[in-house]
Amino acid sequence: MKASLEQLDNGLNQSLRFRHFSLPYFDAPYHFHPEYELTLIVKSEGKRYIGNHVADFSAGDLVLMGPNLPHCWKNETIGMEDSSQAVVVQFKADFLGEKFFSIPEMQAIGHLLEKSASGLVITGNTKKRIAKELIFLLNVPPVQKVLGLLDLLNTIAQAPQDYQLLENQNQAYQLAKVDLERINKVYAYVIENYTQEVHLETAAYLANMTETAFCRYFKKVTKKTFLDVVTEYRIKHACNLLIGTDKQVAEVCFESGFGNVSHFNKQFKTFTGQSPLGYRKLFQTM
Repeated sequence: MKASLEQLDNGLNQSLRFRHFSLPYFDAPYHFHPEYELTLIVKSEGKRYIGNHVADFSAGDLVLMGPNLPHCWKNETIGMEDSSQAVVVQFKADFLGEKFFSIPEMQAIGHLLEKSASGLVITGNTKKRIAKELIFLLNVPPVQKVLGLLDLLNTIAQAPQDYQLLENQNQAYQLAKVDLERINKVYAYVIENYTQEVHLETAAYLANMTETAFCRYFKKVTKKTFLDVVTEYRIKHACNLLIGTDKQVAEVCFESGFGNVSHFNKQFKTFTGQSPLGYRKLFQTM
């Protein structure tokens, strides 16, 4: 799996795009693009990857993402022809003019778009309203689409209690294009393989570097070691299993890509401050 720049300019003279996908499974790879994106999952379930954040998704999942934030949705299984459905809106920051979101009347939306640099998951009553409006806007004239999008963004901006940042770090997505492509090839490799074996040699090859040079470069760009990133994905996967299933800790350990339970317990406590069982009990009492 290769993370690459997605070219969204389809030559149709559009400044924003509303699209409905109906597929056996979501086939877009881990990718990024300079446009903002609002994605509603109408039907499907699996794992959602946005930046270095991983979480389960299901029908109703709604996320707003900023420019160059790499992302993909991976299904648990391949279903029937229309078993994976999504509505996706993509638009550029200046699609209404370079300064449009800086004028006083638009500043709330402007602040929302700034926050979306790390990804925002939208919940509650706001999510329900946005979902209905998105589906309606698929089949309206272009001018109504523009006005509708502004209304959607304003609705989200006015309800901060109904959205959450997916990550509090976005420095990796403000890189030069060449660095972004190189780093995200590595992230794509980790996402595809973190529950199995992940090799430093392969990651360095994808970045077209020696292992030593790659380790220095990766740490400089992401502020984390390559091993830290792999472990982080595995821990997040384990957290989802601990919360969403009743699997034993040993099962969670091996399904998340760890080689032994002792090492898993140590790493889990380092990253979360809790033991695996303590983490599960914490969420059971909430």
